[in-house]
Amino acid sequence: MQQPFVTVAVVIQHSRLDNRWQRDKWEVIGVVPDASPPGTPASVLYEDNSRVQWLHPGHSLSLHRDEAEGYFLNLSTPCPFVFVMWREEDGRAAPHSVTASYNEAARSLDGGESVEGVPMPPEWVPWLRDFVAMHYKPESNKTKIRPPSFKGARRDEI
Repeated sequence: MQQPFVTVAVVIQHSRLDNRWQRDKWEVIGVVPDASPPGTPASVLYEDNSRVQWLHPGHSLSLHRDEAEGYFLNLSTPCPFVFVMWREEDGRAAPHSVTASYNEAARSLDGGESVEGVPMPPEWVPWLRDFVAMHYKPESNKTKIRPPSFKGARRDEI
């Protein structure tokens, strides 16, 4: 079974700062639908004296059944996000992966990666909600079963 996905382009902005401790800043400012094939080079969308916006096409946002809980957590917020993991390479920021899973984004952050969230395009929310409804099964609140080694143990009589 093929994973559901959308092809996206990531918009990253480079700003020049008037600050003696930090000369510039890279930030993800958007994710948009895109039909470009993988490997399409980045292009400049906008440029002025203080900032440049780059369009990085050819990325994919795939949905995976084992990430359904992360999608559910993302959808439970007032504004669902798309998370972009990026790295600085050769003096420029480059996106490496795109996800809608809160858990996957958190794992990348815990691993020391740069991850930024941007508001999810509204037309993607029903698509993600349908996937979660089909694949997310919350854990039940059953009482934990004690292992046999604990059965009959009387800890208060010591």
